Amino acid sequence: MEYYSSHINRLIEQLSHLPGIGAKSAQRLAFHILNMPREQVDQLTSAITDARENVQYCKCCYTLTDKEICPICSNPKRDHSVIMVVENTRDLAAYEKTGKFEGVYHVLHGAISPMLGIGPDDIRLKELMQRLSRDEVKEVIIATNSSLEGETTAMYISKLIKPTGIKVSRIASGVPVGGDLEYIDEVTLLRALEGRVEL
Repeated sequence: MEYYSSHINRLIEQLSHLPGIGAKSAQRLAFHILNMPREQVDQLTSAITDARENVQYCKCCYTLTDKEICPICSNPKRDHSVIMVVENTRDLAAYEKTGKFEGVYHVLHGAISPMLGIGPDDIRLKELMQRLSRDEVKEVIIATNSSLEGETTAMYISKLIKPTGIKVSRIASGVPVGGDLEYIDEVTLLRALEGRVEL
């Protein structure tokens, strides 16, 4: 039985296609939108349309940007000889928030996952190798997630780059700040032990 009009049902259905939005959240968002002032709704729809039409991949690092070359790649103060490889633009933003990394990035837009049918050709690996062949790069830091897919991707990239003579490193992983050792899994504890540093 239909409880709402076709317009409301269509709005709920479209919102439920968004990641992390279930049926109840979609319903809540739909009614919130319907109660918003008209100009706010117009601003929301305009922001979505503008972003979809104007955001593109940076020609250098493949992050999402509204320019041909993103602000990080076009910044002459960044160290272009050090590239950090990340899975997505959100990971790039997380590292940028630290304010400590002065190099540049390369965004893969995914990770190798045979289970999901995602191979090396489905992510931006070819573009990374082309970049390494034309730029003066001293180090590639692999900052993929500590998941099975992230580890597989890191190993694959490492095997591709090592023959070029460019230094390849992997971000450390281990015990999170504020983490309680008794609740942390064995793999994470082992990583923390192997990645220990002298004090």
